[in-house]
Amino acid sequence: MSYHVNEKGYYGEFGGAFIPEMLYPNTEELRQNYLQIMAEPSFQEEFNQLLKDYVGRPTPLYFAERMSEKYQTKIYLKREDLNHTGAHKVNNTIGQILMAKKLGKNRIIAETGAGQHGVATATVCALMGIDCVVYMGEIDIARQAPNVARMKMLGAEVRPALSGSRTLKDATNEAIRDWINNPVDTHYIIGSVVGPHPYPDMVARFQSVISEEIKSQLLEKEGRENPDYVVACVGGGSNAAGAYYHFLDTPEVGIIAVEAAGKGIHSGESAATSALGKVGIIHGSKTLLMQTPDGQITEPYSISAGLDYPGVGPLHAHLFRSGRGEFISITDDEAMTAGLTLCQLEGIIPAIESSHGLAILEQRKFNPEDVVVMNLSGRGDKDLQNYIDYFKL
Repeated sequence: MSYHVNEKGYYGEFGGAFIPEMLYPNTEELRQNYLQIMAEPSFQEEFNQLLKDYVGRPTPLYFAERMSEKYQTKIYLKREDLNHTGAHKVNNTIGQILMAKKLGKNRIIAETGAGQHGVATATVCALMGIDCVVYMGEIDIARQAPNVARMKMLGAEVRPALSGSRTLKDATNEAIRDWINNPVDTHYIIGSVVGPHPYPDMVARFQSVISEEIKSQLLEKEGRENPDYVVACVGGGSNAAGAYYHFLDTPEVGIIAVEAAGKGIHSGESAATSALGKVGIIHGSKTLLMQTPDGQITEPYSISAGLDYPGVGPLHAHLFRSGRGEFISITDDEAMTAGLTLCQLEGIIPAIESSHGLAILEQRKFNPEDVVVMNLSGRGDKDLQNYIDYFKL
């Protein structure tokens, strides 16, 4: 079984492009061109140059000695938090802005939840001198104020999504509406491995630099390319897709996906899609989706603005259904505690999203000789207010 996308845009039973007719030309233009453009030497050269000189790649693979001692296993942290803009998101926005330029687009739209993707999009638009509109839920705008300020400083227009739950799902709906109305000059930079084909595959390919680096860095540190386990948090799942990418067809590497259980999987305030989701269609893709018995999308909840998405990317739905990925749900409380543990043992303040991944160490035992790579997808600056409120700092 392959875990990569097939020519029809499916991962197993998940994926595809379920879109209004008006969007067909946009996605079709991308589908016909993305692989060819990405393979061009000039594209590769510019992409790699920007990742190196602008983003600061490769990011370190750091052996967390005190964490390893505490949990009696070998823990390596892939330091995506050290990227320019503070998260993995910029790997994809650099790739997509270059793609947009090749396709002759001169206006960019994006959606954002935690604001990291919005900041990363605004950043590359400033870099390239391209107009940028970012859609963000009204609730997320309030809880991620520093990122909203960053986007505005970078010259982007931030438009609030005022419908529904006023979070990420609704921001995505608004962005799709905009794209339908402006099909010719606008490229939609989707921030995760979600949406209609070819987005999940294109985003995963841009993020695959993470696992590519893990392989060469582990070879240097451990004398082997493959870890025993790769761990990443999953909302939509782009950081996870990037961390897993080069290990997908290597069965001896365990893939662990960590979702947000919010206040408990069955509390009614959760975003644990693998546990609660049924097959459905969201934002142009067939995947696992939290929904009511009559198919209405249920509102997700997580203390982390980046994980409260009601679905999961089709690659991850396939990893779950096929049994290739091990899915673990972590509550707000477990994640916050794990974040503080990393702060105090390693001097690294993680994003709350990444803290969900770290939290499995309290409940999932590994062998002392196991090499466990955890993708530290972002830094905690954007979440300081959440940490302050939670721990009464």
